[in-house]
Amino acid sequence: MGNPIAVAVNGVMGRMGTHVLRLLFSDQDFNIIGGIEKKGHTSTGLDLGVITSGKKSGLSIVDDPANIAGKIDCIIDFSLPASTLSILEFAIRKGVRMVIGTTGFPQSDVERIKQAGNEIAIVMAPNMSVLVNLAYKLVETAAKALGDNYDTEIVESHHKNKVDAPSGTTMKMAEIIAQAYNKPLKDIARYERHGSIGPRPKGEIGIQTVRGGDIVGEHTVMFIGTGERLEIIHRATNRENFAMGALIAAKWVVGKQPGMYNMIDVLGLE
Repeated sequence: MGNPIAVAVNGVMGRMGTHVLRLLFSDQDFNIIGGIEKKGHTSTGLDLGVITSGKKSGLSIVDDPANIAGKIDCIIDFSLPASTLSILEFAIRKGVRMVIGTTGFPQSDVERIKQAGNEIAIVMAPNMSVLVNLAYKLVETAAKALGDNYDTEIVESHHKNKVDAPSGTTMKMAEIIAQAYNKPLKDIARYERHGSIGPRPKGEIGIQTVRGGDIVGEHTVMFIGTGERLEIIHRATNRENFAMGALIAAKWVVGKQPGMYNMIDVLGLE
């Protein structure tokens, strides 16, 4: 490709932010020009290179993207919803493309991000993993083929510090299945079971959440019939796969016109 992509990372001190930063430093297609954290963050002023390798890079963490010198081509965002919305307004003003991996947005925030897609190119995905996005297509294929004649359950597991539940990946899978059933997810989702619940209703999507320890991320979708079941399973053992997917998305989005895109678009899986 041509000149390296000038990229900044929002939420750079988070679990995903540091993984993304480490990969960016080793990828010659990128030129890192800044790391961003929320206002007053204790890491403000720290050198980005020292964080990842112990070697000074001359690039410091800022708590205001306006303090980043030079033109930014793309911002990779793994932060919190409020921080994403704040950096989004900056990106719109400056015409900067975004890759958003943050999850846990209320619907009002999702609508604002969709509106922003009219002005800038945005890749937004609850999970940037290449294999997770392939799993989405497998789940869609199975749900369309089987319909609601098979009972459907989703079980997801994450580390004890994850703040949203169910995970964004789980909700994406559930939405895919509900769309295949031609029903609103809110009408057929069942998030927990206890007590005398009676027989399982036809077409229900069970969604169960596990939180504990240092589990990076596991998702199992079950299509359960009489005498057989199909399971589609994805297990992540580290966060490098999510970070690599974010870099793939950043390389792809810099050449795109304004619009809302996802990893299915990036990977050409439609």
